[in-house]
Amino acid sequence: MDKLLSLNNIEVIYDHVILVLKGVSLAVPKGHIVALLGANGAGKTTTLKAVSNLLRAERGDVTKGSIEFKGERVDRLTPNDLVRRGVIQVMEGRHCFGHLSVEENLLTGAYTRSITRAQLKTDLERVYHYFPRLKVRRRSQAGYTSGGEQQMTAIGRALMAQPRMILLDEPSMGLAPQVVAEIFEIVRELNQREEVSFLLAEQNTNVALKYADAGYILENGRVVMEGPAAELAANEDVKEFYLGMSSTGRTSFRDVKSYRRRKRWLA
Repeated sequence: MDKLLSLNNIEVIYDHVILVLKGVSLAVPKGHIVALLGANGAGKTTTLKAVSNLLRAERGDVTKGSIEFKGERVDRLTPNDLVRRGVIQVMEGRHCFGHLSVEENLLTGAYTRSITRAQLKTDLERVYHYFPRLKVRRRSQAGYTSGGEQQMTAIGRALMAQPRMILLDEPSMGLAPQVVAEIFEIVRELNQREEVSFLLAEQNTNVALKYADAGYILENGRVVMEGPAAELAANEDVKEFYLGMSSTGRTSFRDVKSYRRRKRWLA
């Protein structure tokens, strides 16, 4: 299987002291959706920022291992260089320019490309095809649109950069279930029709595994489980600790000792 992105035993340290990622390895095959799963603080966002080279802005650094995109090492590139190569991150929290209109936000996504006005218009219509709600709201100030519309704007802006891979951080956060389903359906359509690959960090394990091809589960900065999405969704440990279900029914996370989870997974 052709690997588009690979992380090879990477270690990330903040402030030269705090070890956050401890030997993380994962791969995203070309044309696939890969989910990065785990609780809050497990290291999902740090992993995405290690790929997009946004760590240094937060005094973080990849101190061991390597990151490759299309077979070339990219962990020493600038974020702008990486965008030009086709990798772009959609940040957690639906980062939009609130004072700009929805369409102005989308246009900022094409800043790294030298294209004609006609091509820009074509690319905008392409985004509006996938996000028809944005076409209706294109003149609205982004800061006054709904959370779902802001998330769509953020993904649409990334799409304007003509990416081969999108790093999507917590796309479901704070959104109603029907909006989450709508956004993930669009992600699937972009993946299938545009061949955009996705590495998405998501706490909503249930919805992530429904749409992903494969998944990696992080805990305390380490990968503790990986595999095809269908196998992870059927795994009893994943059901119990991330989907809230076990073979005996609903379980309470508070009653489960974390060492028990690690002992079974790492045995």
